[in-house]
Parts: sequence; C-alpha cells; structure tokens
Amino acid sequence: MTSLDKPTATDHDSAGPDGARAAEAQDAKAVTEAALFEAFGGLRGMVETVLPGLLFVTIFTINKDLHVSAIAALAVSLLLVAVRLIRRDTVKHAFSGVFGVAFGVVFAMMTGNAKDFYLPGMIYTLGLALAYIVTTLAGVPLIGLILGPIFKENLSWRTRNPGRKKAYAKASWAWGLILLAKCAILFPLYWWADTTQLGWVLVALKIPPFLLAVYLTWVFLAKAPPPIDVFAEMDAQEKAEKERKAAAAAAAAQRDA
Repeated sequence: MTSLDKPTATDHDSAGPDGARAAEAQDAKAVTEAALFEAFGGLRGMVETVLPGLLFVTIFTINKDLHVSAIAALAVSLLLVAVRLIRRDTVKHAFSGVFGVAFGVVFAMMTGNAKDFYLPGMIYTLGLALAYIVTTLAGVPLIGLILGPIFKENLSWRTRNPGRKKAYAKASWAWGLILLAKCAILFPLYWWADTTQLGWVLVALKIPPFLLAVYLTWVFLAKAPPPIDVFAEMDAQEKAEKERKAAAAAAAAQRDA
C-alpha cells in the first residue's frame, strides 16, 4: 500500500484477478461518489437548501411577521451566493436556492398568505417527481441526463451500455417515488396545517428524502457497468486520424522523392 492507503498497480497485479476486480469496484464506487457530490452539491449544497426555509419558519414562529421572515430568507440566500462568488466556487446550487426563495417571497407577498412562501417549492418538487417518472417511462431516465455529462458518458448509456441504463432507470424511479411521497405529506398540510406546522415539517423533510434518494442512486450505479468515456474516445479517434494523415503525408513524400 502507498502512504495514502490506495492500492498501486503492483498491488492489483499481485492480488490476482479477484484483487483487480475488487480494486476496480472500489474505484467505480469512488467515481460514483464524486459524481453525485458534484451533481447534488454535497454537504454545503444541503445547508444552502435548508437554511433559507429554516430561517423563514423560525422568524415567523417567533413574531408572525411575513415581511421580516421573507426578507431574512432572501437575504441569507443572497449571502450564500455572495460567499460562493467571493471564493470562486460553483454557484449553480446557491443560485437555484435564490430563485426558489425569491419565487416563494414574491408569491407570499402577493397573496398575503405566509404558507404560500412554500408553495412554489412544493409545486417544483411535484413537477420534478413527475419528470423523473415520465422520462423513465419514455426510456430516457432523468438521472441519466443529469449524471451522464459528469461521468463523461453523455448519452452513450442509452444504446451502448444497457446495464447502466437500467441502473439509471432504477435510480430515477427511486427519486420520483420518494419525491411523490414527500408531496403526499406536504400538500395536505398546506391545506390543513398552519404556517409554522407546515414550515417545520417541510424543513424536517428537506434532507432525509434527499439522502435516501442519493444513497439509492449510489447503490444502483456502484453495481452498474462502468461508464463509457466518450470524450476519451473522441480524443483517441482524433489522435488516430492525425496519425493516419501524417503517415499518408510521409508516404506521399517518399513517393515524390
């Protein structure tokens, strides 16, 4: 083992075929974990998702002031984006949070009903659940469209990697059904519960369903065949084409000589 406790090529060879397969499986799991972290933002992304809603319901529970609660939630969302910009980090997760909070603030201000702060996000969750299910039924599971570019496989899994397509379908079904179950809890509460009850339940349901869906995605993909790196294939084809042209030019030069 190296100082980083990672198997070297020699270790793989000396361990035999079983050791090599185990190492490949471990590498595949590590790549899958990294891709999921990049796609869904990791721990920081979860904090950025939860914090604005948590701040809104906390302040509203204390003073029942819609305007103060909404402004505080929007302000912390903008602050999270500013921090990412200052640190030159990716801002896609923080920006999505800002847009979600902004829609909630505008909607609640227009209706005067504090519960409507949560309604756009609930509708988005329902739409996303349906998108996962519909795209899977159509043979183009949404999770594959999201993760394909991150794995550098693009859409190669659709026609060239059936085992991976099956894993993406399972993962998309998991996401769709988990989000539908979440909606089945939240929408009745929107009608029957008060703002604070709805808010605290919604905050409580932010992370656990998300973690369950990510975990199931990791399980399905870790057992799937490895992705086909289409970018590496294109680079290899381009290199081969350049070598072919160079060889043809050299041959032509020899004939002319």
